[in-house]
Amino acid sequence: MKIDLNQLLDSNKNTKASHQHSFNYLSEQLTQKGIDVNQLIQKIQDFQVAIPSWALGAGGTRFGRFSFKGEPRSLEEKIEDIGIIHKLTNAAGAVSLHIPWDIPTDYLAIKEIAKTEGILFDAVNSNTFQDQPGSKESYKYGSLSNTNKNSRDQAIAHNIEVIKIGDKLGSKSLTVWLADGSNFPGQTNFQHALQHTEDSLKTIYKALPEDWKLFIEYKPYEPNFYSTVIQDWGTSFMLANACGDKAYTLVDLGHHLPNSNIEQIVSTLMLKGKLGGFHFNDSKYGDDDLTVGSIKPYALFLIFNSLVYGMENNPQNPYPAWMIDASHNIKDPLEDLIQSLEAILEAYAKSLLIDQDKLKVAQNNHDIVQCQEILQEAFRTDVRPLLEKARLNVGAAIRPLETYRNLNIRKNLISERGENAVATGL
Repeated sequence: MKIDLNQLLDSNKNTKASHQHSFNYLSEQLTQKGIDVNQLIQKIQDFQVAIPSWALGAGGTRFGRFSFKGEPRSLEEKIEDIGIIHKLTNAAGAVSLHIPWDIPTDYLAIKEIAKTEGILFDAVNSNTFQDQPGSKESYKYGSLSNTNKNSRDQAIAHNIEVIKIGDKLGSKSLTVWLADGSNFPGQTNFQHALQHTEDSLKTIYKALPEDWKLFIEYKPYEPNFYSTVIQDWGTSFMLANACGDKAYTLVDLGHHLPNSNIEQIVSTLMLKGKLGGFHFNDSKYGDDDLTVGSIKPYALFLIFNSLVYGMENNPQNPYPAWMIDASHNIKDPLEDLIQSLEAILEAYAKSLLIDQDKLKVAQNNHDIVQCQEILQEAFRTDVRPLLEKARLNVGAAIRPLETYRNLNIRKNLISERGENAVATGL
């Protein structure tokens, strides 16, 4: 299904007057505070978040998966779905492929489809947490950390193959997430597992093209519940340093123990120039993979405060690779992604409103009450008119979710693909 500009223009007619009224009011308020509204809108327009190829279909849990009608049946259709989201939001300008779930059969054709949709190829993701059909070795007891050298070599070879696939598409980074760990005390020698992982990552790192980055993800538990080899940001940071200057830590919002201070983690990593990527989602208990901003919007705002500060004050850190990493079995995946993008942009826009100079003075004077007031004044600001204006400027939908439903996009996708279409991957 394709969305043309006329459809968006017609949809925007119904909401333009309401938007303009809200925008004028907010713009006047912000201008009085000395905020450059046009600069703010430009930053919102420029902010792009990669959509993972596995998020276009219904996800699931280890207890089951409930398919959603009209799911994309191929990589081509997944990119077309991202194109729909991007046309509606102007914020989803990249795709992050998961290999081997989404290996292109025709690279030139895939690149042409992506170009037509205005989509770039972001980080490619390897998969050594599942045994693939025909694999000689098993990852049941680990991949890069396995005591079996043949299993480690197979996992290394897979990651190198993923790099080659990404290179053909124009990607510039590899994300490695390991499920390696143990479920019972005594099952694993912690030092041996960590050393095997470091040695394996160094071998993969050597295969990176000169202009590529390696992102090392971490997770405290699941699918293993006694130990995880790369269990926290410190271990990831240590491994990245061991690999070299092109290796970085990747922070996933769901990959932390409850109440972890994630804003402090990203601040530390950016100060050290080692925050490479950031995966957005939300959670109530653990790695719930819920819609961004649906549970803890203030926490997301505080994290963005640290991210924005780092982007403005830590030139030693590269611009982070942004991606949504969520999976659902009860929502329309496209609607969920639209909601997530809105929440991300809201948190980003609000963090841009923080008067950092005023906050610094309050911090230096130990005026804790004033520090809180400065943060919460920005958080309480309804920035949705700014997001709407940013989309209107580039011909996207003023209200993407409303337009998605008014255009009956899911109904049209079901008509094209059928009710029983199931996405590849999850």
